[in-house]
Amino acid sequence: MSSNMNPVPATVRHPLEPLVKPIQQWLFGLEEPMQLSLIALLCGGHVLYEGPPGTAKTMMVKLIAQSMTCPFKRVQFTPDLMPADIIGTNIFNQEKHAFQFNPGPLFTTFLLADEINRAPAKTQSALLECMQERQVTVDGTEYPLSSVFTVFATQNPLEQEGTYPLPEAQLDRFLFKIIFPYPTRASEIDILKRHHHQEAQSQDIKVQPVLREADLLALRSQANRLEVQDSIIGYVADLVEQTREHPGIAVGASPRAAILWIKAAKANAFLEGRDYVIPDDIKRVGKPLLRHRLILLPQAELEGRTVDNVIDELFLKIKPPR
Repeated sequence: MSSNMNPVPATVRHPLEPLVKPIQQWLFGLEEPMQLSLIALLCGGHVLYEGPPGTAKTMMVKLIAQSMTCPFKRVQFTPDLMPADIIGTNIFNQEKHAFQFNPGPLFTTFLLADEINRAPAKTQSALLECMQERQVTVDGTEYPLSSVFTVFATQNPLEQEGTYPLPEAQLDRFLFKIIFPYPTRASEIDILKRHHHQEAQSQDIKVQPVLREADLLALRSQANRLEVQDSIIGYVADLVEQTREHPGIAVGASPRAAILWIKAAKANAFLEGRDYVIPDDIKRVGKPLLRHRLILLPQAELEGRTVDNVIDELFLKIKPPR
C-alpha cells in the first residue's frame, strides 16, 4: 500500500458500534447477517433475507429500524396484495374537485417487505422503480422517496408451498441475499434464556435510536471515499468475467454487480477500520452479493452443485493480487 495513506480516525473506526451493541442483546448467533446488513446500510443497498420462519429475520430489521430516527413501515406480502396497496393511489377529493394522491406504505425510509415471495410477480415488480431510482411514478407524476430509502425483504425458501420466485430484474436490485441458518445449540440456549427473562420482566423487545439519517449519509460518504487499487479492481473484473465463462453457470454477474461489489468491499473495509480495500474484503462480500444473481445450468443442478459451491470454485480459480 502507498505510504501516504492516513489511518481512519479513531472516531469512525467502529462507526456503527452504538447501533450494534443494543441489538446483540436480542439476537444470538447472527453475527454474519448483522455485519452484512450494516455493510448494506453503508452502501445504500437493499437486502433480501432468506431462511425458515422463526429465525429472527423480521426481528433484525425491526431492531435496526428502531436504532435509527427514521420512519419504518412493514408490509406483509400475500397472494392478493396489489401494487396500489404498497405504492398508493389517486383518490378523488370531492371538496377540491380534483384527484389527490394518497401515498401507500412505500413512502417511508425503511420498508420491511415481509415474505416478499408470497406475492405475485405483478406486485413484486411494483418495487423495481423505487429500489433503483428511489421514486415512484403514478399516473405520470413522479414522487420522490427518502435518499436513504431501503428495502429489507424476507422470504421463505422457494420449496415451501405458496411462494413465487422473484423476477431476475428485481433480484439484481438487491445488494445481498443473506441466508439465516437455524441457531447452534449454544445460541439457542442463549435465546431461550434471554426471552424467558424478557417475559418474566414483561419487557418489550426494543432498542433506543442512536443514529440519524444525516449521520448515515455522512458515514456512507466516508466509506465511499476509501482507496481501491487497480489490482483490486482487476481482481473483481476477473471474477465477474469468470461467472460468465464458467461451464456450470447459465447467467453470470452483470456490470451492476461488479460496481456494487467494489462498493460493498469498501464498506466492509470501513467497518474494519481501514481506508483501503484488500482482497479479503472482496471475498467477504462475494457470496451474498452473487448468490441471487447467478443462475446455474440444469446439468450443474442435476450434479448436486449449488450456487454457493460454484462461487467457492470461482475464488479458488481466480487468484487474488498480492
